[in-house]
Formats: sequence, C-alpha cells, structure tokens
Amino acid sequence: MTKLSVNINKIATLRNARGGNMPDVLKAAIDCQTFGAQGITVHPRPDERHIRYSDVTAIKPIITTEFNIEGNPIPKFIDLVLKAKPTQVTLVPDAESAITSNAGWDTKSNLSFLKSTCRTFKEAGIRTSIFVDPVPEMVQYAAEAGCDRVELYTEAYAREYASGREEAIAPYLSAAREAVRLGLGLNAGHDLNLDNLRYFNATVPGLCEVSIGHAIICDALYMGLEATIKAYLAELGQ
Repeated sequence: MTKLSVNINKIATLRNARGGNMPDVLKAAIDCQTFGAQGITVHPRPDERHIRYSDVTAIKPIITTEFNIEGNPIPKFIDLVLKAKPTQVTLVPDAESAITSNAGWDTKSNLSFLKSTCRTFKEAGIRTSIFVDPVPEMVQYAAEAGCDRVELYTEAYAREYASGREEAIAPYLSAAREAVRLGLGLNAGHDLNLDNLRYFNATVPGLCEVSIGHAIICDALYMGLEATIKAYLAELGQ
C-alpha cells in the first residue's frame, strides 16, 4: 500500500497572509490524520513564509501518524529536525529564495555532504530520504550516501502526462527499478494530483509514499478537505 502524506504548507501560507491563527495549522494536521492521511509533511524554510519552525515542534506531539520534515539541511534545519525527531527527514536542495522545490540533488557531486548528513540523522533514529531527479545514477549515489529512501521529483511527469503518459513515466520506471535493486524505499512528490496519481501509483514499482500538498489544498477549496483526502486515497487504491 502506498501511503499518502499530506503537505500542509499551503494551510500555513493562508494563515500567514492574514496573521493570527486562522486557519489553524495544528488542527489541520490532526484533521488530515483523522480523514485518513497516513502521514503529515512540512517543509519549513529559513524565512518561515509558510510553516514556521515553531509549527514543526508543535505538530510532532499531537499526531500519531508518520511525520515527515523536508528541507535543505542547513545547520538551522538540522537542529530543528534533531529536536523534533520526526519519523522521516527528506533532504531537498532548494535555495532560500525558491518558491517551491525545483530540482533533485546531484548526489554524486554532493556525496560527502550527504553521507555526513544522513549519518547524523540516522544516528538519531530518523529515517532519511533524499530528493532526486529520476536518474538511475543519482539513485545509485543516494544509496552510497547511506539514505533509507529516495523521493523522486515528479514535476516532469506531471507536466508531460497529458501529452503522453507512457513517455512521461519512463524515466521514473528506470529510477524506481534501480532503487528497488539497491534496496531503497521509494517516495515521490511534486505536482501529483487526481489526474495523474492513479497511473503513477499503478505503474511505478516499489512505491512506499507520495507527498502531496498544493493539489490537495486546491481541490479542498471545492470538495472540502475530508472528501479530497478520501479521493486521493481512492486513487491509491484505498
């Protein structure tokens, strides 16, 4: 079964746009869990323009499902993750100014840094995942870095899905097969939605988890959060 982890960054974006505590990010995390999500994802950035560092430490004790913290492992982020002790940390190479994640790691060029970072988190008992483009070589070096999983960056798949889903998914099949061969767990995320999720889940081998935020919150504006989460679970065959 592929787990659904709901990224609640956009709920925090809405809260921060007005000030105060509406919508309530902590309540949203609990509600997503209650509505069936098997994980909660947050991606705190240094400027705290959506999820704040204080949100991260407040969410951990109030949920019982898996907690995934993703971000660029700068010292401040590493300290936060070690304090919060989530189920999983996902290492993402996003610049501070990035609107959203837009590339996976060059795991070959950054091998030494990623090895050290993975070791730090694994010694703390935190499952580590490295965000990569769908390139078998990047998966190979991620495995050498010592991670437990890789997360495939699915923006290209989502962009090209409408013009030819078989061609769009081909690189992901190669990368996923390499991950399976190397004994890595496999996650995926970025621009997965109700149009393209079912095919991706049914076609890519070894998929453990998908992390979806923007599309879920957009759909929830029309469908409501509970109905939306249930719709995404249905696309995953649940």
